[in-house]
Amino acid sequence: MATRNELANAIRALAMDAVEKAKSGHPGAPMGMAEIAEVVWNHHLRHNPTNPKWADRDRFVLSNGHGSMLIYALLHLTGYDLPIEEIKNFRQMHSKTPGHPEYGYTAGVETTTGPLGQGITNAVGMAMAEKLLAAEFNKPDHEIVNHHTYVFLGDGCLMEGISHEACALAGTWGLGKLIAFWDDNGISIDGHVEGWFTDNTPMRFESYGWHVIAGVDGHNAEAVEAAVQAAKAVTDKPTMICCKTIIGKGSPNKEGTHDVHGAALGAQEVADTRKNLGWNHAPFEIPADVYEGWDARTKGKGLETLWNNKFAEYAKAYPAEAAEFKRRMASELPANWDAHLAQAVAAINVKAETVATRKASQIAINALAPALPEFLGGSADLTGSNLTNWTGCHHVHGKSTGNYISYGVREFGMSHIMNGMALHGGLLPFGGTFLMFSEYARNALRMAALMKQRVIWVFTHDSIGLGEDGPTHQPVEQTATLRMIPNMDVWRPCDTVETIVAWGFGVARHDGPTSLILSRQNLPFMARDEATVANIARGGYVLKDVANPQVVLIATGSEVELAVNAQAALAESGIAARVVSMPSTNVFDRQDAAYKASVLPKGIVRVAIEAGVTGFWHKYVGLEGAVVGMDTFGESAPAPALFKHFGFTVENVVSKVKGVL
Repeated sequence: MATRNELANAIRALAMDAVEKAKSGHPGAPMGMAEIAEVVWNHHLRHNPTNPKWADRDRFVLSNGHGSMLIYALLHLTGYDLPIEEIKNFRQMHSKTPGHPEYGYTAGVETTTGPLGQGITNAVGMAMAEKLLAAEFNKPDHEIVNHHTYVFLGDGCLMEGISHEACALAGTWGLGKLIAFWDDNGISIDGHVEGWFTDNTPMRFESYGWHVIAGVDGHNAEAVEAAVQAAKAVTDKPTMICCKTIIGKGSPNKEGTHDVHGAALGAQEVADTRKNLGWNHAPFEIPADVYEGWDARTKGKGLETLWNNKFAEYAKAYPAEAAEFKRRMASELPANWDAHLAQAVAAINVKAETVATRKASQIAINALAPALPEFLGGSADLTGSNLTNWTGCHHVHGKSTGNYISYGVREFGMSHIMNGMALHGGLLPFGGTFLMFSEYARNALRMAALMKQRVIWVFTHDSIGLGEDGPTHQPVEQTATLRMIPNMDVWRPCDTVETIVAWGFGVARHDGPTSLILSRQNLPFMARDEATVANIARGGYVLKDVANPQVVLIATGSEVELAVNAQAALAESGIAARVVSMPSTNVFDRQDAAYKASVLPKGIVRVAIEAGVTGFWHKYVGLEGAVVGMDTFGESAPAPALFKHFGFTVENVVSKVKGVL
C-alpha cells in the first residue's frame, strides 16, 4: 500500500515530467500543492471518474490554472478518461492536456481557468447555484442537492480585483459549501511578492464574512485534513484555508524560487528531484500500488449509486419536481417552449408598443419567465435602468434565496459568477449593466464564449442616445467588438418584436452566450407580416422593400427608424431603397448563401447605418458602399442634438446614398 507521501509525490513526478517533455509549463504550483490535493481528492471530493457529469458531484476548480498539470495528474491518477499518453502530450496540438485547463477538452475539468481570479469567481457562481437549487428542490427527508465546491487559488488570484468582487459576495450570501485553499507560497513571476503583495489576506476574508483558517502547513496532510474538517463544520460561511507552501517542493535547487514557477526544471534538476524525493521510477511511470491508492472509480460509482437510489425515492414522492430537476440539469427547454415563445411573440406583435428596447426586454422577460423557472436574473446595481427584474421575481437578500440578484457595482464579478452558475447547471443566468461597462466584464464575456456557455447579458444605454452623461458613458466601439468575439451572438433589436425574438434565441441557444444591446430612448414599433416576423430569427431580413431597389439600407437598433425615414425621402428623389434590419450580424452570417443573397443582392450598392464605429460594416457594404457612423467619442448633450451633430439624420443618409450611386 502506497503511503500518502508517495501519493503526493506521484503528482510532483507527473508534473515535472510533463513540463520537462513539453519544455514549457508551470511545475511549481503542482509540486507545492501536492499534499493539499491528496487530502482533498482522496478523502473529501465526492466525484465519479466514470461519470464526470453526475449532478450531485462536488465541483473542483483550479483557479491558478497555470498549474494545470496538478489537475491533469489528479484526473489521470483517479481514473478519469485521461490516459498517460495525454499526460505525455502536455501542451501539444489537439491534446486533452492544453496549457491551461479548458472546459470541454478534458473530462473532469469544470471550467476553463488561466486568467487569474476568474476560477474563484466561477466557483462562487457554482456554490450559489448549489444553494439556490437545494432551496428549490430539496424536501424534508429528501436531499438531492448537497455538494461542496472546492477551489485552489494562488497569490495572483488574490491580487486580481475580481477576487474582491466575488469573495465579498460569497460572504454576504453565506455560501457555506464553498471551501477555498490559498497556496500561500510567496512567489510570483517577478519573484518574492513582498514588494507588491503585502495584504493581510486572513483579515481581508474575515471582513468579507468568511470563516478563515490561517497558518496551515500545506505540506502536512494531517494539518490540512483538520482544516478541511473544520471548514465543513461551518455551514453558514464560506471558508478560506490559508496553506503555507513551498513552490516547487522537492526540487533541491529551485524550490522556493520563482525559477520553478513557469519553466521546466531541466533534465539534471528533474533527476536530482527524483533522488531527493526518493522517487525511483522512470519518467511517466507510476507504480501499481500508487495507482491503487489514487483510483476513485469504485468509490465514485458507489457514491453515485447511493445518490441515484435517493433520487429514485425522491421521484416517487415528488415526480413533478424530479422531472423538472432532470430537465434543467440536462439544459433542456420545457416541452411547450416553442408554443409558448410563438404565442408571446404574436401577442407582442399585436400590441405594437413604442417603447425603449430596454423596456421591450423587460416585457419579453415577463412573457417568458412563467415558462422558465430556471431564469436567474440580476443587475450590477442598475436594475431600475436595465429593467432586468420582472413581476413575481424574488430578490436574493444576504443569506436568503430567490431568483433575482442585486450584484452591486461588480460588472466583472457578476459576469463570471453567471458563468459559474451556467457551468454548474440547472439555472439560466442573465444580468444587466450599461453597454459601456461591458468593458469591465470583457474577460468574462470572452470566457463564456470560449466555453460555449448559455449566459445572457442585457446591455442597455447602447449608444449616443444615452445623451447627457457624455462620452464616458456613450459606447461607440463596444457593439462592434462584442460581435468579433467567436461564439458570441450579439443582438441589437429595433423594437419590441425583434427584442423578444432575440430573447427567445438566447434562451434556446446551447452553444454560446448572447449579448442584447438595448436602447435607453423609445423606439417606434415596426409593422410586419407573419413571414417577415419569422425571418427576424435569421439575424437579418428585408423589413421594407420596393420594386427594383437601387440601394440597400442596412441598419440596427435605433437607426432602423432612420433608415425607414430615409427610404421615404429617397423615394421623393426617385431613388428606390430597400431597408434591411440586421439585429444580429452573427446569426445572419451563419445563414445559407441563398438566403443572404436574397437579403443583400449582389450588384446593388449598400449603405449601413449604426450609431457606432464604421469599420465593422465594410464587410457588408464593400468598397462601393458607405457607412453612416462615427469614429470619434461622443459628447454631452441631449440625445436629439447628438444624433444631429454626428450625422444621424435623414438628410445625411440621403446624401451618402446619392454619393455612392
